[in-house]
Amino acid sequence: MVKVSIDVKPRGIESAYAEAPFDEGKKVLVKDGYKIISLEENARLRIQEGKDAYVSRNGNWTREGVLYILNKGRFLTKNSPIMANAKEATDCHRKGQEFYLTDEQIEEGLADSVNLESKEIPTNRFKDNEITVYAFGENAEKYGQFLREEAGIKEMAVLLADMQEKSFARQIWFRCLVYSSVLGGNSRVLYCVVRVRGVRDSVSVEGTKKNSEVYTPKQILKVLKTKGLTGIEKILLDGLRQ
Repeated sequence: MVKVSIDVKPRGIESAYAEAPFDEGKKVLVKDGYKIISLEENARLRIQEGKDAYVSRNGNWTREGVLYILNKGRFLTKNSPIMANAKEATDCHRKGQEFYLTDEQIEEGLADSVNLESKEIPTNRFKDNEITVYAFGENAEKYGQFLREEAGIKEMAVLLADMQEKSFARQIWFRCLVYSSVLGGNSRVLYCVVRVRGVRDSVSVEGTKKNSEVYTPKQILKVLKTKGLTGIEKILLDGLRQ
């Protein structure tokens, strides 16, 4: 049975990971109320937790993917078709095959994407680089500074696979910060038992939980009875439900 391990406790967002093939990890995380982490969220967590935290010293899959489009090039996308087809894509990798794309998947993926190329991006240029701005959003400059000043990393490498005769997709592996930083779009190993990381809004989750416990009709009726305020239950409950 795949276990979900919460390693980042509530401080705005809560994060957990599952060590499993991508399809199985995604399934158990979603069941527990998590969404697969984005690169922007991942960078923010690393800054928040520090270079020696588990989230920094261990890589994980993110929700972004790389599109390898025939006759067009390679693109980092926030609309990874693998996210909506996790089982199919993971099965393709289990068989040593690519997850090939339909025309519709290509169109949807390219709608929110940026051109990608194998290169090394200086960490002091994250706020000016199209790739890092797209990947890390408002955290781009801060993450570059974190890598440079806290982790001693001067460049982030972008690793990509070779083009093929048909268009395909691969998921982004956000490598650990041990001696280097890597944005990996070259791995065809979704079937491996590694970390799939998720996040959820701890404030809304805890708030919803607490509200549902405090304002249940049963609890309200009990308090009214102990206070000798019987007879107004219906009026009060009707008002709360409006």
